[in-house]
Amino acid sequence: MKKEVENVKETKFIHAFIPLVFLVCSLTYTIRYTNADPHIPIMISGMIAACIAMFSLKYKWDYILEGILNTIKSSMEAAIILLIIGMVVGSWIISGVVPTMIFYGLKIISPGIFLPAALILSLIVALATGSSWSTAATVGIALMGVGTGLGIPPQITAGAIISGAYMGDKLSPLSDTTNLAPAMAGSNLFDHIRAMLATTIPSFIITLILFCIIGSRYAGSDIDTAALNSILGTLETQFNITPILFIVPIITITLVVKKIPAIPGLFCGSLIGGIAAIVFQKTSLSDFITVLQKGYVSNSGNSVVDELLTRGGMNSMMWTVSLIICALFFGGIMERAGMLSAIANKILSFAKSTGSLILATIFTAIAANALAAEQYLSIVITGRIFKDAYAKRNLHPVTLSRVLEDSGTLSSPLLPWNSCGAYMIAALGIAPWIYVPYCFLNIINPIISAIYGYTGFTIRYLNGEKEKKFHLKKFVVTILNIFNK
Repeated sequence: MKKEVENVKETKFIHAFIPLVFLVCSLTYTIRYTNADPHIPIMISGMIAACIAMFSLKYKWDYILEGILNTIKSSMEAAIILLIIGMVVGSWIISGVVPTMIFYGLKIISPGIFLPAALILSLIVALATGSSWSTAATVGIALMGVGTGLGIPPQITAGAIISGAYMGDKLSPLSDTTNLAPAMAGSNLFDHIRAMLATTIPSFIITLILFCIIGSRYAGSDIDTAALNSILGTLETQFNITPILFIVPIITITLVVKKIPAIPGLFCGSLIGGIAAIVFQKTSLSDFITVLQKGYVSNSGNSVVDELLTRGGMNSMMWTVSLIICALFFGGIMERAGMLSAIANKILSFAKSTGSLILATIFTAIAANALAAEQYLSIVITGRIFKDAYAKRNLHPVTLSRVLEDSGTLSSPLLPWNSCGAYMIAALGIAPWIYVPYCFLNIINPIISAIYGYTGFTIRYLNGEKEKKFHLKKFVVTILNIFNK
């Protein structure tokens, strides 16, 4: 055993509970009453966790620091991707790609079908690319602009994009999380995907219905034709609008589909956008480089267009990158000092049946997403903790791998300080929290997964054991016990 972990005390639930409660309370106060950023409360919560680890549990600072740096290192690829996404956004705006996508989207799509169309389009792109992030950075940006032009609140549009993107990501064999979950559970990739269909398809159908209902409200409203024509006219005045520019996102998406790694693939997308800017918009190389760094600033005189297109650049992603680093600082301490495991073990203690075990897995994955701020860590930590418990209950590994995705993957964009939530906020240009109620698939899927656990429906066992009947009372009592104790 390393010198740094000799003579340390056992981490108990109370040790993890103190920084967790402080984090929740400080974030609630900061966001609700001061309208400040969440960075400082998260950093302070991390230091509280560090003090508990050092002075109460007797961990050495060097050991804790190693855990912090390892956690941050694991997400540096995500940080680099964020910076490149900022470059892509700026590049695609100055080249006219985003204005062209918005222009034709406003001409073709009606308000009544827009939300279901955004949901399905995001699903298709994410399924093809295996990446919810690439989906948000490509078609997501354009869909946000189209939705604004059609008079649909941005938080609702974002909910449709995120719901579709995460369903496609979740079911795509190209997705890293879709490969990680079965690896942690010990199941086969394609068995894992088939198992996920049972919970994901019903969730998608409900989500599609909800967006159809919401969309129908806008179908009956009168479109401000004058405002719409003003947007279209401004776009035509400011940019050379041509369908040829669709080649840029098509090439970029094709690169991702062909399994070109995200960083070089998206970087190529920004460079291709630069070529298009020089050829079609007569942009100088100096202006293009400036936009890659500082973003595009629209001064068209049309407030809607200026708000839509004043975006992008590496600098625009610094807030998000710093938030992720702060969250990983906190999560690294919690994981290194065994606090995440203590929380998970407390939740696991309530798992007296198959249903409660699955429910405990869901809560643990969500808690890991909140505390470790990274969906990969959520899947790894939760899978590692619950793998033996599922084996003891003779549950097939695909049961665990499905639950890991139903909860760990899908809850990650709902938390603004999680790397996925921070990314969606930055890429789609939305405020924290306001989009969460409209991420229907991300909310519904874990609930359906929990219900399946209690009904036994589609739950696979290693020996073909029959599924248990659903007991609503036990389901409700388990949830209440988790919160009360």
